[in-house]
Amino acid sequence: MQFQFHHSQALGLLCFVAGAAIGAFTVMHCPSCKKGPCCGKKCKKSDSKSILDSLVPSTQVASLSAEDAAIAATIDHTVLKQTCTLADITKLCKEAITYRFASVCVPPHWAPQAKQLVAGSSVKVAIVIGFPFGYSHLSAKIAETVQAVLDDVDEIDIVANVCAIKSGDWVLLQEEIRAIQDAARAKPSMKTKVIIESGVLTDEEIIKCCEIYGAASIDYLKTSTGYAEKGASVHAVTLFRANLPAHVQIKASGGIRTRADALAMISAGATRLGCSAGVSIVTESSSGKAVESKGSY
Repeated sequence: MQFQFHHSQALGLLCFVAGAAIGAFTVMHCPSCKKGPCCGKKCKKSDSKSILDSLVPSTQVASLSAEDAAIAATIDHTVLKQTCTLADITKLCKEAITYRFASVCVPPHWAPQAKQLVAGSSVKVAIVIGFPFGYSHLSAKIAETVQAVLDDVDEIDIVANVCAIKSGDWVLLQEEIRAIQDAARAKPSMKTKVIIESGVLTDEEIIKCCEIYGAASIDYLKTSTGYAEKGASVHAVTLFRANLPAHVQIKASGGIRTRADALAMISAGATRLGCSAGVSIVTESSSGKAVESKGSY
């Protein structure tokens, strides 16, 4: 027997399951024995915020030129590598506060910790949905979005179903973003960004994506995951801006490693930059030379 399951029904079920399950999880394991939240033997504190506070020294805000500060305000400071640890996330958040980056973009696993680490600052927390390939089932993307709401995430970067884009299945893409936005509305202030992997698309496919996602009134259309063979390009950002409504902003990401890269993307129309090289980008002018970034995004 077959039946159809409308996305609103799926969302209701997922919200129920997520709400029931949330009490079964804790945001932090005991740092000494990994059995936590606290084993009661090697740790005296079970409060995860106290654990995180002990990891993050007081953070000084860097002094930047007006232009570098403006660049910093566009940066989503990013670590999405498969092996990232709490130490990586702690360093990322400290740097974001120091340089006043727009946000930190982290794996969903680290969202609660990132929220605690940037608390009291202007830095937002973003996570990825359907990352990195975008072909997850819609129900999985909805579940990730529901969890993002529960984790009080500020922004979600959603990988579009690139299989559907390449196949011209525009109805599926419209239904996908509508369902994810329905889930995200549980936190009205949450920003939505859609990644279309522009480096593997034709101009015609990019223009059609601008039409679909512009009509959906997302907050940002984003170029790339950083995992495809080609990342952000000035051409793609320019094409986005020419074909998106004015209220939809642009995030360029993938391969932005120097100050010149950042300025080129901003000049083309990007208002957010996703990169792991943010510190070297905003300190390059004061050092007087380009810095070779070790960032991978």
